[in-house]
Amino acid sequence: MVESAAHEFMLFGLSFNAETLEMTWMVMAVVLIFSIVATRNMKLVPTGLQNIFEMVITGLNDQIDASIGKRGSLFAPFLISLFLFLLISNWWGLIPGMASPTNTLNTNLGLALLVVVMLHVLGFYYKGPRYLKHFFEPFAFFVVIKLIEEVAKPITLAFRLFGNIFAGELLIHILPHLLPNIIAEVIPGVLWLGFSVFVGGVQAFVFTMLSTSYLAESIRDEDE
Repeated sequence: MVESAAHEFMLFGLSFNAETLEMTWMVMAVVLIFSIVATRNMKLVPTGLQNIFEMVITGLNDQIDASIGKRGSLFAPFLISLFLFLLISNWWGLIPGMASPTNTLNTNLGLALLVVVMLHVLGFYYKGPRYLKHFFEPFAFFVVIKLIEEVAKPITLAFRLFGNIFAGELLIHILPHLLPNIIAEVIPGVLWLGFSVFVGGVQAFVFTMLSTSYLAESIRDEDE
């Protein structure tokens, strides 16, 4: 669903979209509830939701450790939380009457900027002034290209996610109006719903893995 002026309000001179905020809080509540339910009665042999969470967390942990190295465990909670938030957000708009927080650039660009700011702050924290060295490698004039690359990182992260989720939701809403009868409406609608679920999962994974890769460039121990 596209943001509309009817949902906007002003606070401290800034414009906020109430619908996006409401959906974001709903998604955060769902992630929190699922996490509590999955870990409330932990079993040695996991079943149900605990089993799903363990598979997701174990798989992501392996990817994070492979990318970041020994410091991966420090940032795994953030990156896994980011993935779960994006996953539920991407699927949220497929529920009738709901809208994905990630179908707006405000959310996506905010998350992308958070990652980019983190990687530079952490780069300076772990490496000090020598962190700036990578901007001038392999030659000094490469600094211009590296700066353009840094500006492009949040833009590409945000627009890739926005484009895929917005297009998926848009087609879910317009398919019934384009097709002539109930059979023609239902079958493509179900197929597109399944495809949108798949794309939502893939985009959450891609965003998280790209964020992991960007962080790895800044915080990975040079001796590893």
